[in-house]
Parts: sequence; C-alpha cells; structure tokens
Amino acid sequence: MSKIRVGVVRGGPSPEYVVSLKTGESVLKHLDPEKYSGVDILVTPRGDWYMNGVRTDLANINHHVDVVWNAMHGKFGEDGKVQQHFEALGIPYTGSGVMASAVGMHKQLAKDRFEEAGLQVPKGEVIAGSENMFEIAFQLFHNRHMPVIVKPVSGGSSVATKVVRTYDELRNALVDASQYGDVLVEDFISGKEATVCVVDSSIPGESFVLYPIEVVPAGKGIFDYESKYSGESQEICPGRFTLSTHSTLRELALKAHHAVGARHYSRSDFIVGDEDIYLLEINTLPGLTENSLLPKALKAGRVEFSDFIDHVITLAMTGKK
Repeated sequence: MSKIRVGVVRGGPSPEYVVSLKTGESVLKHLDPEKYSGVDILVTPRGDWYMNGVRTDLANINHHVDVVWNAMHGKFGEDGKVQQHFEALGIPYTGSGVMASAVGMHKQLAKDRFEEAGLQVPKGEVIAGSENMFEIAFQLFHNRHMPVIVKPVSGGSSVATKVVRTYDELRNALVDASQYGDVLVEDFISGKEATVCVVDSSIPGESFVLYPIEVVPAGKGIFDYESKYSGESQEICPGRFTLSTHSTLRELALKAHHAVGARHYSRSDFIVGDEDIYLLEINTLPGLTENSLLPKALKAGRVEFSDFIDHVITLAMTGKK
C-alpha cells in the first residue's frame, strides 16, 4: 500500500512566520513514517511557494499531495484565504473552513458570535487602523477607565498586544497595533489566564475537550508574544482551578468552538475572574511548536502527539467536520 502524501504548508506573509515554520517542523517530525510521506511546502513572506526546496505553485502541488496540513498562522494562512485556494483545487486540508477561519481570525466578529451564543466577553471597541492614533489615544484616555488591553483586530500569538495604564503607553500601543490593521481596545479583566483545547471526534458533532491549562505569565501581567515563546512563563496542566471551574471552562471552550463553526481542533483563551469567566478569543489554528499549549494539553491527557496528527489527517481526508 502506498503512503499518504501529506503536504505540510508553513510560513506565509504574517508576523507569525517563524512560529509557523516551527509548527510545520513539528508536524513533519511526528508523521508516522509507516503511513505517511511528508512533503515540506514553504510559503515565503512575499507569497512564493516552494515544495521540498523547489519553487512551484499551488496548482502543481495539488498533483503531489493527497492532503494538506495547514501549519500557517495569521494573515493568509488562518483567515480563510488559503483555505479558499485549497477548496478551489479540491485539496483536503486540516483546520477550520473558510468562514470559520475568517470569523475566528477577526476578534470582533468572533466576539459577536460568542455573545450570540451566550458567552461573556470583555467590553471593547474597534478603532480603524487609518485613524489618527494620537487623537484616539487622547479621547480614550479621558473617556475610559484604565488599564485597557490594546491588540490588532486580526492576528495571533499576541503580536502587538499590550496592557496599558498611562497615556503614553496607550498612544504607543495604538500606533504599534495599527501597523497590522484595525485595533481592538478592551477592558482589562484581572484574574487567572486559562486556555482550553478542543479536538473533534470521528463521530460527527462530538468533540474531545482537553484539560484546561493555567497560564502564569512571567511578571508581565499578560501572556504576550514574548511570554509565549521565551519559555519564561508557567503553563500548568491541569490548571489549579476548582473542579467546578474546570468543568465550566471545558463547556465554554466547546461552545466557542461551535459558535464560530470551527473544525478539527481549536484553542480558546479565558480569564477566570473572582466571579465570572470571560472568553478572550479563539485560535482556529493554534501553534504546535515545542512551546505551544495544545501539545502540552495532549501530553497531560496521555495522548501522543503523533496520534493527534494521525487523527486530524483522518478527519480531513474523510471530510469530517
């Protein structure tokens, strides 16, 4: 029997390029060599495609793979755009579909879906990236309670995400975040950070919800880009929550997964406050690097990473949602 050819697509034109390379490397490393043949596919920041080091295009790649593992993060890879290309060529691929990817990537659209599903989210507002951020900073500072969190509306890995308390911090954070497009300004909710991963079952409509992870940032107050990939933060799984909170977090993560129509796997981030639990955002293509949270949750649940890879590829090839 011939091996299944898995095209692992990584890279792309987003600030998460390096993280994507590592996610793709991890997937290639954990493909079962008895069952799969890995095809390394790189998308450069300029949008050029390479297959096993040779420049090509997606239409040609289609003839050399049976299924694609989408290991990209952020712009183009996680926002529904590359998914449209895969579907136009009839290539099975892992991760959420076009609409769920687009909604999940846009934090405000996702929040709208969450609220429709009865989930609690921080109050916030979207600022157009084309606005004068110096004027916006002045208005916000005099009309909102500090601190607030500033982040790009679209993007992952907490790129350009900051907690701000002063006018200067607010102005600088708005300018930084606006480099990536529109900006979301949200109330800062104090509490413990938690993240919960959902993996779809082979039975339609059913999913596995992994142990909630408690995230303890390294003295910065939030789990920002540096905290995620420096290895300085603590990620405790299972998290140090009550049994009731564990149960609630898992229920909320499953609701978030369904609210945006995610498929195969996702990761939702929360703040566990003194009285309430707030859903911050969903990641429809969470990182799979050695420092990423989903592999740690799998390990805590005694699930081999290679088995997870095999399971998701099977879901993609059989059209399971």
